[in-house]
Amino acid sequence: MAAGATSGLVDVGMMRTVVLAIADMGLRQRLRASLTGLRWQVREAGGGAEALAFLEASRSEALLVDSWLPDLEVSEFAGQIRLMYPGMELLRVDGSTESGGARSPRRNELLHALREAQDAPLNDTAVWASAPLVVPGSGGRALGTRITGAQYPSQIAVREDTDRREILAGGVGSALPEALMLPEMVGTSEPMRELAALIRMVAPRSTTVLIEGETGTGKEVVARSLHRLSARAGRPFAVLNCAAIPEALLEAELFGHTRGAFTGAVQSRTGRIEAADGGTLFLDEIGEMPMALQAKMLRFLECGELQRVGDNETLRVDVRVIAATHQPLEQRATERTFRLDLYHRLAVFPVEVPALRTRMEDMSLLTEYFLEQLGQAMPRKRLTAEAAAKLQEYNWPGNVRELMHVLERASILCGARREIGVEEIRFRRATRS
Repeated sequence: MAAGATSGLVDVGMMRTVVLAIADMGLRQRLRASLTGLRWQVREAGGGAEALAFLEASRSEALLVDSWLPDLEVSEFAGQIRLMYPGMELLRVDGSTESGGARSPRRNELLHALREAQDAPLNDTAVWASAPLVVPGSGGRALGTRITGAQYPSQIAVREDTDRREILAGGVGSALPEALMLPEMVGTSEPMRELAALIRMVAPRSTTVLIEGETGTGKEVVARSLHRLSARAGRPFAVLNCAAIPEALLEAELFGHTRGAFTGAVQSRTGRIEAADGGTLFLDEIGEMPMALQAKMLRFLECGELQRVGDNETLRVDVRVIAATHQPLEQRATERTFRLDLYHRLAVFPVEVPALRTRMEDMSLLTEYFLEQLGQAMPRKRLTAEAAAKLQEYNWPGNVRELMHVLERASILCGARREIGVEEIRFRRATRS
């Protein structure tokens, strides 16, 4: 998730930095509000890997870590942090300390903020989903209290060694608890919960995944999430946009080539498939792949072997393929403009990324996320009620990417003002006749 922005009323030079490694977005936001008032600069992370990135990027005085993280085992994560940053304050959300020693003023402040955030009552502005949260194993009983990372492990038994097909006791149709939402994904709507459930089910396997969705919905974010949650996370994640490379060069880019294989090939080059050996290859806009190259791609998917352009030697590599498209590939296969056998080989596990207009209840979370991101490079802005209402009324043909661009444009148009008004919210103009 986004790093917390500092308040404009606080002297940044007097602030200390704390990283929140907490899966529960609501708890993170309440902690940020409390800690900012105590002159702490807050960096929010939805998982251990993101928290490590923040700690490596800049000096931090404290780390507040959840009792459960979506990507790392907490005890091992805490042990690694103690070795890397022995002088840093390290606390759990249950109030226990990992750093030892006598209580310091800064530890007291962290504990005070933690108690204040955990005791805060739920209200209409909280970021929980509007529907009651039904926990698997609760007999359909909706919980009236929030589920934080500290409460989660005892209430919903999910172990790393459990078959991921059983993550949701009721199947994919059940609502995924917010504590299991992925840090890369902003939103708690039902379509996003179902998407997160599918990702968690298939990520640990080597199954080929076809990500479908309109332009701007965030298909590459889904692909990166699949890689991060897999056993291949420590290996390469190679990306190839099939629409961005000329057809004549696409085969060499994908499979590699030898020196002299064609005009301009002055030296041998490793292709994207070979570069991703042991890891994941993400083929974006797979629908743009030429028919002749589709046959070679099908062979690689079936046997794991490839030949560089201009080479007779066959190489065997271990690569998981994830493909993405905004085109109706099944229909194109029926029309014979895309190979039917390749489509079936890619769509072993299809995943559809929802369009923004189908999850408008996530709009407030998305706008806060993007404004916070923009606030790292310019003064932090906020929306007036009228501007927020205008965003809700729009159909968003460009999806989340368009929302990001609209907010960036609005942040520039409002100049030195801290509020974005309705006049700064400008959408694409209709095509002139």
